[in-house]
Amino acid sequence: MEDISFDLARTALVMIDLQHSTVERALAPYSGEQVVGNCVLLAQEMRNRGGLVVYVHVLVNEMLARPADAPLRPAGTPAPPPEASHLVPEAGVEATDIVIAKRQWGAFYGTGLDQLLRRRQVRTIIMAGIATNYGVESTAREAFDRGYELVFAEDAMSSMNADLHNFACQNVFRAMGRVRSTEHLINALQAGTGEA
Repeated sequence: MEDISFDLARTALVMIDLQHSTVERALAPYSGEQVVGNCVLLAQEMRNRGGLVVYVHVLVNEMLARPADAPLRPAGTPAPPPEASHLVPEAGVEATDIVIAKRQWGAFYGTGLDQLLRRRQVRTIIMAGIATNYGVESTAREAFDRGYELVFAEDAMSSMNADLHNFACQNVFRAMGRVRSTEHLINALQAGTGEA
């Protein structure tokens, strides 16, 4: 496995949907609590080194709903409460962090994320969050199409079942970037270069 080195001034941590509607679901292979815990460790390491930390959350009541064979929210189910879209307090958002609201699975379309990253000359995005094969994968595909280098924190993301998570990590993400553990990424960030 190739070692990773980070230019901290050109790297951002982007965490997807660490909000009540996702964190509180039954997830695998990692629980919402485990994912949030690993995301917090990565965010703290980025902040300690002056790096950019971005939280993205979806406004669940504003998501576009189209006919689908297996919709995430079947027709006739009541709308979730407003707090469903709020980031969980355990995610540890700090005043220096960026918070982006989205209205679809991916974090680039209809948001200012790309402009924000480009103005800061970010080249590498560390991806984390919930769910691996929905919000994280959609955002990663958009980032890949825009030319960003991608690194995936495998144990700082999860999905509705382990097979969905594992398929994305082992097949899709390895074709777009590098997949590593939180511990591996923290070690690489500690050895990183550049003035963030």
